[in-house]
Amino acid sequence: MSRPLIGYVRVAPRERTGERPGLDAQRDALSAAAAARGWELVQIEEDVRSGRTLRRPGLRAALAACRAGTAEGVAVSRLDRLTYSLTDLAELVREAIEGGFTIISLQPDVDLSADGGRAVGEVLAEAATWQPRAITSASRALAGRPGRPSSTPPAVAERIRELRGQGMTLQGICDTLNAENVPTPRGGAEWRPTSLRSVLR
Repeated sequence: MSRPLIGYVRVAPRERTGERPGLDAQRDALSAAAAARGWELVQIEEDVRSGRTLRRPGLRAALAACRAGTAEGVAVSRLDRLTYSLTDLAELVREAIEGGFTIISLQPDVDLSADGGRAVGEVLAEAATWQPRAITSASRALAGRPGRPSSTPPAVAERIRELRGQGMTLQGICDTLNAENVPTPRGGAEWRPTSLRSVLR
């Protein structure tokens, strides 16, 4: 039985042509891998957006299909087609593991459902829970210099904790807040997982 997967391809407007494969080249690589490995590419989603944000319609559609059980995972020709951010990658991997789907990359060759891929995935999923500012905050407290208080409105902070208590992933909470047009503490329009950790810790 073939393995249903969602292919994902992306280019950024500012990327130089010689530095990354084009959309057609990425599709061809995924199609060739599907034929060789027994996959069924249910759909190939695409974005022409920067990899520095997860707010991309194609990526969201691919992840939604996995959450809905339409596909077993997302396949990309190169891992940097998913994201340029290690933090965002860790969060994507964590969501995949918690949601029971896989992420597959041809370059480097990674499959979260394989033994080696699971080990890598578990490390990244654990990294997604780290709080990089905790050490800085502790150091300031020991030095008698308390860290900057959170500027997140109490009602928003309570909403974030409530959603987390319901088992929602950090990216899922961000998507909810972004969909509700809730401004970030600094007045921005896009919530990111790193914005939530100071509220949740």
